[in-house]
Amino acid sequence: MIEEILKFNRAFVEGKHYEQYITGKLPNKRIAIVSCMDTRLTELLPAALGVKNGDVKMIKNAGAVISAPFGSVMRSLIVAVYDLEVDTILVVGHKDCGMQSIDSQALLNKMKQRGVTQETIDMVRFCGVHYEQWLQGFDCVASSVKATVKNIEDHPLMPKDIKVYGLIMDPVTGQADLV
Repeated sequence: MIEEILKFNRAFVEGKHYEQYITGKLPNKRIAIVSCMDTRLTELLPAALGVKNGDVKMIKNAGAVISAPFGSVMRSLIVAVYDLEVDTILVVGHKDCGMQSIDSQALLNKMKQRGVTQETIDMVRFCGVHYEQWLQGFDCVASSVKATVKNIEDHPLMPKDIKVYGLIMDPVTGQADLV
């Protein structure tokens, strides 16, 4: 697969297809979006929200969840606000999210089946990783989005003038509802 990707990339560059995507580093709409990494949202979310290349900073992860107050998602938002002129943050969860069915113990079992030893799992736990929290899913998308919005709003390094909104998107139609 990597050979196919690189072959396509060479043709993309040689054909100058990148020219239509040229933009600056600052988001035109001054918005950062925290979104789920679900493949159904890759093109649907920007199309459904009317954003194009250069309009927003897009941060994707499993479930659009901020699980660590000083982790990479929050760091990205802090950089976006202070260095990239973002003044609005959207947290976009979606219906039928895979994180609703995640079971941390099942994931640990899959890790073992793929060669991660119990010793390694125990060592990581000893280092302070609480798998039940780190790998946990959620029961309700709306509650999860609201919790992430609150985590952003209440973050000690986030300025109080930043607007933060939560949305739930239908991954089929693109319908977005404010929560």
